[in-house]
Amino acid sequence: MLQGITAHYLHLGRQTGDDVGMPIPLMLATLTDRRDFGDDWLLERKFDGERCVATKHGADVRLESRTGKDLTGTYPEVRAALAAQRVRDLVLDGEVVAYDGDETSFSRLQQRLGVTNPTPEHVAAYPVVYCVFDILEVDGEDLADRPLLERRSRLARAIRPSPAVQLTEAWRGDSQARFAEACRAGWEGLIAKRAEAPYTPGRSKDWLKLKCSWEQEFVIGGYTDPAGSRTDFGALLVGYYEQGLLRYAGKVGTGYTAATLRNLGARLRELETPESPFVDVRPIPRGTHWTRPELVAQIGFAEWTNDGRLRQPRFLGLRDDKRPAEVVRERPA
Repeated sequence: MLQGITAHYLHLGRQTGDDVGMPIPLMLATLTDRRDFGDDWLLERKFDGERCVATKHGADVRLESRTGKDLTGTYPEVRAALAAQRVRDLVLDGEVVAYDGDETSFSRLQQRLGVTNPTPEHVAAYPVVYCVFDILEVDGEDLADRPLLERRSRLARAIRPSPAVQLTEAWRGDSQARFAEACRAGWEGLIAKRAEAPYTPGRSKDWLKLKCSWEQEFVIGGYTDPAGSRTDFGALLVGYYEQGLLRYAGKVGTGYTAATLRNLGARLRELETPESPFVDVRPIPRGTHWTRPELVAQIGFAEWTNDGRLRQPRFLGLRDDKRPAEVVRERPA
């Protein structure tokens, strides 16, 4: 039987009996400009996917998102691979990703996000991999207070890798060279983790994220009319929360496929509202329609301008694993 603090939280998350329960308190990384890390830090690849906690009790496996949403039916290949593991009881932390060649692709993962009980053909067309980077509990033993190095050692002994479940690599030393190499290879970046740190839920400076390019989540608060041959909408108006207020970050007019324009456009029209959800849109773009701030988008961009706007933003996809109220401007620590 699962025991310890992790099992306690997971039990709370299931009490409602719904697909969404109490969110599991995960350890989160803090953005940093730092690039020099000694041997007391481990470096891991930063993945662009969906955070996922997996619990296993015998053949019973449950997958949950960061917000507590049940993902078990969304990723049947991951569920099956974990059910086949020889260890009876597990609590794992990791990221579900989709690959396009050697690189992870959030746009390919979009084909699986929110698809419950996908057909075998759909799974084969858009396979995913659960990249596991931490173990919180094994056979009833709570490991959250143990150092990261020990947890990684226990993880390597507990999990047999398979096509659907892989263990992330970790490196020590040469952090600046490894970061440069990661960026040249097209990775999103690296995560630096203090080797002796316990697993502490919440945003932590024991885990630091080093990004090769700017990218983060933003809340959608409106859209503009399409122009020319564009259909459904022209650009998204996006922002982030600061002290409870939704602040405007700019409009995003690129990165959309025809299917995205059609599907997202329909959702935006259902969310239309007469009042702006932003506190500081100046000037208001021509042909603007306001929406209730209920959707979160992943946006890539070149940089922040001096007046707090996004430069060269591009739409990467929608996220249903982040609550709008959690979206803030990421600033280096």
